[in-house]
Amino acid sequence: MTEDRSSWPGRRGYRMPAEWAPHAATWLSWPHNRETWPGSFAPVEPAMVGVVRALAQSEDVHINVLDAEHEAHVERLLAGHADLRRVHLHRVPTNDAWVRDHGAIFVIADPAEGAGEPLLAIDFEYNAWGGKYPPYDLDRRVAWRMAEVLGVPRFAPGIVLEGGSIDVNGEGVLLTTEQCLLNPNRNPGLERAGIERILRDALGVEQVVWLGEGIEGDDTDGHVDDLTRFVADATVITVVEPNRADPNHAPLLANRRRLEEAAVGAGRLNVVELPLPEPLFSAGQRLPASYANFYIANEIVLVPVFACSRDAAACAILADCFPGRRIVPIDSRALVPGLGAVHCLTQQVPSTEAP
Repeated sequence: MTEDRSSWPGRRGYRMPAEWAPHAATWLSWPHNRETWPGSFAPVEPAMVGVVRALAQSEDVHINVLDAEHEAHVERLLAGHADLRRVHLHRVPTNDAWVRDHGAIFVIADPAEGAGEPLLAIDFEYNAWGGKYPPYDLDRRVAWRMAEVLGVPRFAPGIVLEGGSIDVNGEGVLLTTEQCLLNPNRNPGLERAGIERILRDALGVEQVVWLGEGIEGDDTDGHVDDLTRFVADATVITVVEPNRADPNHAPLLANRRRLEEAAVGAGRLNVVELPLPEPLFSAGQRLPASYANFYIANEIVLVPVFACSRDAAACAILADCFPGRRIVPIDSRALVPGLGAVHCLTQQVPSTEAP
C-alpha cells in the first residue's frame, strides 16, 4: 500500500529556503561537553563568543543552555562582547553542541499555496551520526523544544537526517552525498529513491544532486557542508585538493566532475573552486578542516580560518560570492578538534516576513 503523504510539508507548499534568504534568527547549542574537545576545551567558548558577537550585529541569536547555572555562565561570557538585547538563552539541555545536526530544520510556507502556519519545524530523527557518540538522548529532543520555544508547529518525517548532510538553493535543488544518506548506519531500510521522495515531501525540493564521499577525518560520513555549498541559485562552491598525494584529492575531483555533469533545471551548475586549508592534525588524527563550513547570516558570512597560508585566498573567493555581505573570519583552530566548525554549530531560522 502506498503511503499517503498529501499532508507532508512539501505537498502543502512548504519549502526550505536557501541559507542566504533573510533570517529571523540563528540558533546555537552552547558547547559544554569536554569529551568532544578532550584536553582542549578552554579556547572553545571564546571562539563561540566571537560567533555570537558577529551574529548579534544583524540578527537575533537563540542559544540552548543546560540549566540556570549554565545560563548564568554563558551570560557572563557574553557580557560586554555581544548585544545581549538580541541574545535569547533557553534551558534546552543538550548532549553536545552540533545544533546543525540535532536541531530543527525550518521550512516556510508559500502564501499562494495556503499551507497554514508561515513557519514549520522539521524534526528528523537523530542518532549521533550512526550511533558513534552515545548518549544522545537529550539531543534527540532539541528539535521539538526549539519548535516549542518559537511556538511553531512541528513535523516528524520519521527518518534519520542531519542538517549538515544537505544544502539547498531555495529553488528546488538539494545537495547531499551518497556516503552519508545511503549509509546503512542511518536508514538501512531506505534506498536512494525512497530518500529522495522523503526529501521532496518534507522539504519541498524537486531535485537531489548526489555527490560521492566526504573529506578525510570527517566522522559524519561525508557531510556536504564540508564539501560543496550553494552560493546562488545555480552556483556552487566546492573544495578541491590539487595535491595528488593527499587522500582528499581523488574523492574531491570525483565530486567536482559530478557537479559539472549535473543538469539543474534547463542548464548546468556554475562551479567555483575553494581550496582546503593545509592538513591539520590532533593526536595523529587528520581533522576535517574546510572553508566550506562557512555560515551565511543576514549581513555577514562567518568563515572558519585556521591560521594557514590559504586562509586569505579562501576568504577572498567567498567575498566574491557574497558581494553584499561582510566576510568575518572565525579562528576555528579551537573548534575543529571537536570535528566540526562554524556551520556545524549554527542553524538558521528563516524570516517569514515579506521582503
